[in-house]
Amino acid sequence: MPDLADLFPGFAAHWIDTAAGKLFARSGGHGPPLLLLHGYTQTNVMWHRVAPKLAQRFSLVIPDLPGYGWSAVPEADSAHAPYDKRSMAKAMIELMEKLGHGRFRLAGHDRGGRVAYRLALDHGGRVERMATLDIVPTYDMWHGMDRNMAMKVWHWPFLAQPAPLPEMLIEKAPVEYLEWKMASWSKAKNLSAFDRSALDHYRAAFSDPLRIHAHCEDYRAGRYADLSHDEADRAAGKTIACPLLALWGAAGIANETSGPLAIWRQWAPQASGQPVPYQIAPRRAGDIAACYADPALALSLLGWRAERGLDAMCADAWRWQSHNPDGYDQPV
Repeated sequence: MPDLADLFPGFAAHWIDTAAGKLFARSGGHGPPLLLLHGYTQTNVMWHRVAPKLAQRFSLVIPDLPGYGWSAVPEADSAHAPYDKRSMAKAMIELMEKLGHGRFRLAGHDRGGRVAYRLALDHGGRVERMATLDIVPTYDMWHGMDRNMAMKVWHWPFLAQPAPLPEMLIEKAPVEYLEWKMASWSKAKNLSAFDRSALDHYRAAFSDPLRIHAHCEDYRAGRYADLSHDEADRAAGKTIACPLLALWGAAGIANETSGPLAIWRQWAPQASGQPVPYQIAPRRAGDIAACYADPALALSLLGWRAERGLDAMCADAWRWQSHNPDGYDQPV
């Protein structure tokens, strides 16, 4: 893939050998270990905005799942391994062990959330506590797939179709498909919520036919192996022992189910959670449209050298926003 902006300044980069191939991960911060897993159609960079804050309290490990981002694209077998969540969970344990973490905290969004709960079911002793973002278990998605849900998550059965049908169709316009899909998942129905540099990462990964195939294998595994594993655990009464926090968007797919928290409590008796409400509002008084700085001209003309960088500027802007959530009292 092409050179892309480093969205994790100060974080280490790793390529770690696992049974699912060489996986890429970022790490940084101080405190108890926290593994963060991304979803489809994203990569590790989906965490870039929250990572600096979390790194103040946790030692973060932020990998690309197999077949995503910068990680290897292993060949799938007839059961779609290693793209089933059981295999991915094992790969995450290998990765964490090689970084010195035998037991850890865990949070996953979308596909990463499915890897997270499978890891907690199969390797409960590894997980201290966990969070899932915007999902209910695969079992409940497929068994609750009525016509309303099928229209909302049409990519589930589409991507699970036998190769090469979905790959062939997506490869005709991969970036257009990516951008349309991501916009359709946002409340604003556009890409305004996404950082431009992060979008460049997603576009680059999605332009690789091997990764498009890997994404499809992920969803094929979801339809077959992952569902079978969930069905076996449900029949056996197996549950997640650690505390689980389930969060979901009030306007998202999970909220269209029969009740995300009630569903999660069937899988994790200690589950707690709630929807996250939000709204798209007009710009507030005092908000600025752009924030940037290049002190090169001041240095050449005035001999003045900037002592603080963009990180400090952004931190100061966020501090003001936090203290003044409604903007200025009067326009200035």
